[in-house]
Amino acid sequence: MFGLFRHSGSAPSPFNALDGPRLAGPEGSHPLHEVRIEELLTPSDGRIVGEIALDGPVRVGDGITGTIRLRALSEVRARGGALRRVGLRLDETRREREDRDAKGNVTHREAWVEARGRLFDELGFVEPSVPATMAAGQEWESSFRVPAPPLGPPTAHLGESIVAWALEVRWDVPMGGDAWVAAPLPLAQNADLMAAGVGDQGGQSLMRELAADGGVITVLSELPAPAGADLRLQIAWPGAPSGRAIRAELHRRSNAPNAEEGIVASVPVERDQLAGAGEIVLPVPSGIPPSFDGAGLENRYVLRVLVDRPLRPDAAIERPVGVL
Repeated sequence: MFGLFRHSGSAPSPFNALDGPRLAGPEGSHPLHEVRIEELLTPSDGRIVGEIALDGPVRVGDGITGTIRLRALSEVRARGGALRRVGLRLDETRREREDRDAKGNVTHREAWVEARGRLFDELGFVEPSVPATMAAGQEWESSFRVPAPPLGPPTAHLGESIVAWALEVRWDVPMGGDAWVAAPLPLAQNADLMAAGVGDQGGQSLMRELAADGGVITVLSELPAPAGADLRLQIAWPGAPSGRAIRAELHRRSNAPNAEEGIVASVPVERDQLAGAGEIVLPVPSGIPPSFDGAGLENRYVLRVLVDRPLRPDAAIERPVGVL
């Protein structure tokens, strides 16, 4: 509860487990920062229970195999049932409202942030053949093989937006709400697809040596850079101005509606390192979301070398870099 009104956020099933005030907050807040992707999923509507077990990890563009095991707690009679792959985009959005008197004067203003979700992918599969009707106590089991999203996006928590995937068995119940059993689908980014130039996250972000506004930033370590590993760099910036301090930084940039650009890693740089002396080691934090574009979202990373100049704007060169 904040202000004079109780606000809430929501997402469509099966990602509706947190619908309510936890998906909202006062102006300037980021309610999704404290939400884990796994918390969003409601595994069943209660009429049928069970599991959808994956045989192993899944990447963008791969196949998905596993086993479905179900048991009906009550009778379900549906027009049909199907295994589906569903993708959620959940965004923080800024909201506000004003109350006015009869003369049009503002008597009260309130601003807040709430998270709203939509399914951007709802793909049903003909196989396996799911029974449309299940009697109370009936059990059903089947293996399955279905495609992962060919271009993604991968599962990702951007802080202010979330991309989540699930596999679900859903029954279209006439004159009533759908029944479902769902399981999370952790979908990893595919380095091979990035290297092949699929989407906008390959290209220059995977080049070893790249010119950058009067300098060259070279990445000596593996690309795309794995989260939790070190980025090893060499810098050639002959025209770099003098300043109080020099830093190499990894910036994350996103087009999420409520996003704020952030520096995810930073290390000091010595003056002679701007002439290619030695290597600069920049640790990539573990757990950061991968580079991707999809579902209208982009998550990008930039390597930036900055000279802090007193009483003058900082000078900097930068280049894109892929993170996995």
